[in-house]
Amino acid sequence: MAGNILLIGFMGVGKGRVARALVEKTGMFGVDTDDLIESLENMKIRKIFALRGEPCFRELEQRTADWLRRNVSNTIVSTGGGFFKVRKLGRKDTVVYLHSSLENIIAAMNAHPKAKKKIRKRPLLQDLESVTSLYEERLPLYRKAADLEVNVEQREAEDIAAEIMKKLNPG
Repeated sequence: MAGNILLIGFMGVGKGRVARALVEKTGMFGVDTDDLIESLENMKIRKIFALRGEPCFRELEQRTADWLRRNVSNTIVSTGGGFFKVRKLGRKDTVVYLHSSLENIIAAMNAHPKAKKKIRKRPLLQDLESVTSLYEERLPLYRKAADLEVNVEQREAEDIAAEIMKKLNPG
């Protein structure tokens, strides 16, 4: 994945929206790891979780990361919420952590016109108590994995993309 920009962060933080804005600003290609996994398995993420479980899904994330590392460069990569755990993440890439409070993530998803669909497609978001625990567990890990952090609360994707580009190309 040499020279890629990897967007990591908690589910629902807006990685896909920011990736599309970055693609528009840079002219680079963009890929989404969840889309790649769904294409590979010909199955939606929530169905993979339901039929095969989370360990199988994490193996598919690693397989996807390995493929990206061998075959993709100079690309914006939007990842799933747990993708940051893959081995050898971003060794030659820039890993950008998109940060928001859990309260803001949930409020933004609930305010979305397709809220029910957005929430239903995230298997790990079904239990508020466990999602809070997961968020708290992952927060320091996201920060450790990232080369830079950008706060995305109450911001448009275009503004976030502009900040990322400014941080990546200072001067």
